[in-house]
Amino acid sequence: MPELRVPDLNHVIIVGNLTNDPLYSETQSGIPVVNFYIASNKRFKDRNGQVKEDVCFVGVVAWDNLAVSCRDNLSKGSTILVTGELQSRKLHSDNGYRNIVEIKARKIQFLDYLNKSSISDAYISSELSDSDYDENSYY
Repeated sequence: MPELRVPDLNHVIIVGNLTNDPLYSETQSGIPVVNFYIASNKRFKDRNGQVKEDVCFVGVVAWDNLAVSCRDNLSKGSTILVTGELQSRKLHSDNGYRNIVEIKARKIQFLDYLNKSSISDAYISSELSDSDYDENSYY
């Protein structure tokens, strides 16, 4: 009997607002990278009919031209749609290592710009392959 394989699927789509200005840097080899957090809100009614809101804070990392576009066009409060994949990495801190899970952005749509420009101008993507950068080199 052939072995069943689970498909490789790691795809994230999320809308949120930047909680701070993007943090821009470059790797030792000069590849641009930007990090930021977004707040994604979910509104719902509880059993009593009261409107409640949950907020999920998610880290996002973008590379190369996408990082430069984020640096130049985004600031605290900007609304964006991120398409990408989850990645985890270990971050060294004073208390040892801790595991970080964040979104590695492949495409970012700047939603604040939809009223100001065409959708094609507001939709920026990154075509880097995983081999184009070292995921842990920007910290």
